[in-house]
Amino acid sequence: MVESVKKKKFKVPHTYVILFSVIIIMSILTYVIPAGEFDRVKEEATGRTLVSPDSFHNVEQNPIKPFALVQAVPRGMEDAAQIIFFIFIVGGAFQIITATGTIEAGIGRLAKKLDGKENLMIPIFMVIFGIGGATFGMAEETIVFVPIGIALARALGFDAITGTAMITLGAACGFNSGFMNPFSVGVAQGIAELPLFSGIIMRIIIFVVLLIITAIYIIRYAEKVKKDSSKSVVAELELEERGKIIDLNNVPTMRVHHNIILLTVIAGFAVIITGVFKFDWYILEIGSTFLAMGVISGLIGGLGPSKIAQEFVVGAKSIAFGALVVGVARGILIVMKDGLIIDSIVYGLAKAIQILPKSISVIGMYIVQVIINFFIPSGSGQAAATMPIMVPLSDLLGITRQTAVMAFQFGDGFTNSIIPTSAALMGYLSMGNIPYEKWFKFIWPLMLIWIGTGMAFLVIANGISYGPF
Repeated sequence: MVESVKKKKFKVPHTYVILFSVIIIMSILTYVIPAGEFDRVKEEATGRTLVSPDSFHNVEQNPIKPFALVQAVPRGMEDAAQIIFFIFIVGGAFQIITATGTIEAGIGRLAKKLDGKENLMIPIFMVIFGIGGATFGMAEETIVFVPIGIALARALGFDAITGTAMITLGAACGFNSGFMNPFSVGVAQGIAELPLFSGIIMRIIIFVVLLIITAIYIIRYAEKVKKDSSKSVVAELELEERGKIIDLNNVPTMRVHHNIILLTVIAGFAVIITGVFKFDWYILEIGSTFLAMGVISGLIGGLGPSKIAQEFVVGAKSIAFGALVVGVARGILIVMKDGLIIDSIVYGLAKAIQILPKSISVIGMYIVQVIINFFIPSGSGQAAATMPIMVPLSDLLGITRQTAVMAFQFGDGFTNSIIPTSAALMGYLSMGNIPYEKWFKFIWPLMLIWIGTGMAFLVIANGISYGPF
C-alpha cells in the first residue's frame, strides 16, 4: 500500500529566533575575522569623531565567549533602552487617545471622504513624509505616525503593511535621496570637502524617481489586498485585529470633545515637528511630548486618571513584542563591537574595491557601503567611519567625490528598510505589530528594485563626472 505523504509547509522561524541566530553567526565570526581597529580623530571645528584612513592595525583577538553571547541580548536591551521605552510610551499614549473615540471618529470621517479615491492616499502620505526624510532625516520620528497610517489604511480596506509602508517608505525615499539631509549627506559632504547640499538637482531627480517607483509598488500591493484580504502578507494579524477596523457604515459622530482632542493631537505633532526642525529634538523630547498629548487628551475625553493609567498599560502591553525586538536586534551590534571586527570588515571591503576594474569600481564602492550598513546602520556614524577612507579612494580611482557621496547615501539608506540592525525599522514594525519576517517578505522585491535603481544612477553619475550641481 502506498501512503500519500502530505508535504509540510515551511514555517518561517520566529523573529526572535532569526535575530538570535544572527547574533550567534556574528559571534562565530569573531573567531574567524582578525580583530582590528582604526585610530579615531576628533575634529575641533565640528566635534565629529572620524577614522584616520591610514591607521588600521590589527589588535589582540577578542572572540565572544558563550556567556558573553548570552549577555548580548540584555546588553542590547540596555543599549537600546531609550528607543524601547520610547516605543512603550508612544504605544501607551496612543491607546489613551484611541480610548477617547477620537481616532475612530476622525479616521472614519477622513476615510469616508477618501472612499473611491483610496489610492490617492498612498502618494499623498508618501510625498509628505518623503519631504521630512529628505530635509531633516526623518527615520525614528515616523514611529509616532504609524498607528494613524495603519488605522486609516484598514478603514479603506487595506492592511497594516500598507499603512506602515506609505509613511515609512515615503520617509525612506526622502532619506535615500537626501537632497537637504544634514545627518547623512550633509555629514558625508563635509568630510568630502564638498559644499553643503551641493549636487541637489540630481538628488531631487532621484527623490522623484524613488517616490514614483515606491508608490506604484505599494499601490499594487494595496489593491491586491483590497480585492482579496487573504493576499495580505499579514493576513493572520488582520484577522486578529479585525475588531479594531473602523466600520465606514457606522462612523461615530464627531462631538465637541473629539474636536478638541483632535486639535490637541495636531498641536502636539506641530510641537514635535518644530522641535525636531529647530531645536534638534530626538527620542526623549518626542516621547515626552507624546505622553503629555495622551494624558491631556484622556482628561479632555473624560477618562479620569485611573482609566488613563489602565489604557496606557493596555497600549504598552500590546507592543511589548515589537519593542523588545529592538533590544534583541541591538545585541547583534554589541557582539560585533565587542569582537572588534567592525573596523576589520570596513578595511577589508575598502581594500577589495581597489582591485576592481575602474569601470565598475563605483558599483563596488556602492556594494561595500550596502554591506557596511548592516554593521553601522547610523547614517552619520557610517559617514564618519567610511568617508575618510572612501574619499581618498575615490580620488585614486578617478571617481568624483560627489559620486562617492552618492554611493554612500544609497548604501546607507536603502537597506535601512530591511536590515534587522536598523532601530528605526524595528521601531515602526513594533508599532504596527508586524513580525520582521512578514515585513521582509513584503519589502525584499522593492529592495532589489531600489538597489538596481541606485546602480543606474551611479553609472550615470560616474559617466558625467557628477560634480557640484
